Amino acid sequence: MTRPVYVHDLDGLAGHARAIRAALPPRVELLYAVKANPDPGVLRTLAPLVSGFEAASRGELGRLAEVLPGRAPAAYAGPGKTDEDLAAALRAGVRRIHVESPAELRRLGALAVAAGTSAGVLLRVNLPVRTPGASLVMGGRPSPFGMDPADAVACARQPPPGVDVRGVHAHLASGLDAPAAATVAAAVVDWAVTELGAAEVDVGGGMAVDYTDPSARFDWTGYGRALTEVLDRHPGLRLRIEPGRSVTAYCGAYLTEVIDVKRSHGQWFVVVAGGTHHLRTPAAKGHPQPFTVHRRRGGGDPCSDGGPVTVVGQLCTPKDVLSWSADAGPVGVGDVLAFAMAGAYAWNISHRDFLLHDPPLFRTGDPHVLAAGWASRPYGR
Repeated sequence: MTRPVYVHDLDGLAGHARAIRAALPPRVELLYAVKANPDPGVLRTLAPLVSGFEAASRGELGRLAEVLPGRAPAAYAGPGKTDEDLAAALRAGVRRIHVESPAELRRLGALAVAAGTSAGVLLRVNLPVRTPGASLVMGGRPSPFGMDPADAVACARQPPPGVDVRGVHAHLASGLDAPAAATVAAAVVDWAVTELGAAEVDVGGGMAVDYTDPSARFDWTGYGRALTEVLDRHPGLRLRIEPGRSVTAYCGAYLTEVIDVKRSHGQWFVVVAGGTHHLRTPAAKGHPQPFTVHRRRGGGDPCSDGGPVTVVGQLCTPKDVLSWSADAGPVGVGDVLAFAMAGAYAWNISHRDFLLHDPPLFRTGDPHVLAAGWASRPYGR
């Protein structure tokens, strides 16, 4: 029995990031949201391909300092920043701190004055902009994220000492397709320039990732064309985006071995090593994680009949479901399952200490090559 393993395809990640960069106007700064996947190899791979990194905690600031020493984070975001968080951002030389409220702005100003420096700031604004088709909504309605437009205008007009308000940050929703994301970006930019005279705008991320179709990709080319039109209307503007999931989701896979196969009240269950304490994504989003089956030499007993299966893990809860499929084909003991699209909000959001199972291993390379090699070994070795 081999422990489950995460495999990061760093060559694939680099190619995908280059394609995103090529689809965007040169004036658009491409930041990577570290929260999606803070793996050191992922960060090193993206470092020469993105304009910078957006951190959302002191831990992420520390990870960036450890992995990419000497490179100041481009942005620091997130609600509920403590004085310690803000002071850490100042010490790290973060280029833009995204401020969530008037009170946070005053605290940041006081800390900057005490440190003998000035904080470059974008005001996070909760704008009343529609976000059709979003899977997760952070703005456009009452929300803990950002400040009301009137508060943002007041902060921009009379900022406290120690603060240099440069513009606006507005991440309003996630799961937007390219037309919707472009419409939201245009509305945010138009408001920021008109109402605040903003020199810089960060429209956030939230580009859609379709877990039902691993081959689908966000329309970066169409989105880039739309942002070109926005920039043509505002030629002096610095525009940033900060995708996370849509950058790294496709570069990661979770490989595991089938421990048991059984039928319960007419339904087939495939029990694998690991589970949602390693790969939380399907439980968090309520979808079946896409997977492929690598049949095992010398395994296969017992085996499903080729009909629908539900894939579960080792946890003592009926919620430990990784996937379900009607067309996976026969699945037997010893087979290796390769769960795709496990490169974002996967291991890093999982409740890894539940039942204190061993953590997964981590490798780099082509996940299907590694899965095929694993499955080629005789079962039990």
